[in-house]
Amino acid sequence: MTEDDVLDEFRAAGALLEGHFILSSGLRSPVFLQKVFIFQDPARTARLCAALAEKVRAHFGEVDIVVSPAVGGIIPGYEVARHLGALAIYVEREDGMFKLRRGFSIPKGARVLMVEDIITTGLSSRECLAAIADHPGTLVGAACLIDRSGGRAEIGIDRVALATLDVPSYAADALPPELAAIPPVKPGSRNLTL
Repeated sequence: MTEDDVLDEFRAAGALLEGHFILSSGLRSPVFLQKVFIFQDPARTARLCAALAEKVRAHFGEVDIVVSPAVGGIIPGYEVARHLGALAIYVEREDGMFKLRRGFSIPKGARVLMVEDIITTGLSSRECLAAIADHPGTLVGAACLIDRSGGRAEIGIDRVALATLDVPSYAADALPPELAAIPPVKPGSRNLTL
């Protein structure tokens, strides 16, 4: 699957949005990838995650466990794990920090891959990777559907992405005039209270 094919899947699902968006990082952007429109379609999700699993296998080899950050990474993590023949587990926030819960564990010697949905600043990825590092498995790398940082987000480990975009993002007090003229919306979920 080419990068154009990946973006075509997002466009066809209505998941590639343009406007003025407040990202979960607090930064502003003219583009938002509304991955829930991808994940509501099991066939589309399976196509994308099968392609990501193929790329993972070619780059990192076999994987025993896929770990994803809740909530956004759970579906792609599960689906990539299914295509890799691996277990799928996830980290959740407890006292503000990602941790394995629900009895999930990573045994010594397990080859572990972290799977994300979209990487922008890499914060969720770094937090997830820090939680994985507390366990005895061998972290082989990371993967995501789309890296919207243009490959610049530092996560501290080798990663693969189905598509890499260079989407601009801005501090709220440094918006270009054309973006400042559009009312912002915040479609993400990081700061939701449950």
